Amino acid sequence: MRVRGRRRLRWAAVAGVVVAGGLVVWLWLGTGGRAIPLPRARAYTAFSACLLTGPRGLADERVAPVWAGMQEASLATRAKVSYLPVAGPGTVGAAMPDLATLVLRHCDVIIAVGPPETAAVSADSRRFPGTRFVTVGPGTARSNVTVVPAGSADAVRSRVASLVEAATQG
Repeated sequence: MRVRGRRRLRWAAVAGVVVAGGLVVWLWLGTGGRAIPLPRARAYTAFSACLLTGPRGLADERVAPVWAGMQEASLATRAKVSYLPVAGPGTVGAAMPDLATLVLRHCDVIIAVGPPETAAVSADSRRFPGTRFVTVGPGTARSNVTVVPAGSADAVRSRVASLVEAATQG
C-alpha cells in the first residue's frame, strides 16, 4: 500500500510540474516572447511654469488656449507645468493668497488668466522681482510682467508657448 501511495504522489507532482510548465509557456507565447515593458516616466527639467486660473479652472474657455500653449512648451522643453484654480470667489482678494502660493512653490513663470487673477499679479508682482509673470488679457507690463493680449485661441496658445519656451532658455 505504501508503494502505491508514493507512486500517486509522484504522479501528482509530475502532473503539477507539467501544468505549471505549460502555464509558463502559454504566458510567454501570449506576450509574443517579449517581456511587457514597464511604464515610462517622463523626465522633467527643474523649470516649472504655473497657471493661476479662476475658480472654474481648466473648464474656463479663456484658460484652454493658455493651458494648451503651456503643454506645448512642456513637450518641447520638458518643463513642468501645473495649474491652481483660485479657491473661493473670483475676486482679487481670493486670488492673492493663491498667487503667493505659486511664488512659494518656486514657479519660474506664473501665468494668470482672468480679471481677478491678472489684477492680483498687477498688485503683487513688485513684491516678487525674481519671479516672471505673464498675464493674459488686459494688464500692465513691468520688468517681470509680460502681457499677452486677448485674441484668437491660436494666437494666445502660440504666444504662451513661445514665452514659456523662451523662459526655459534663461
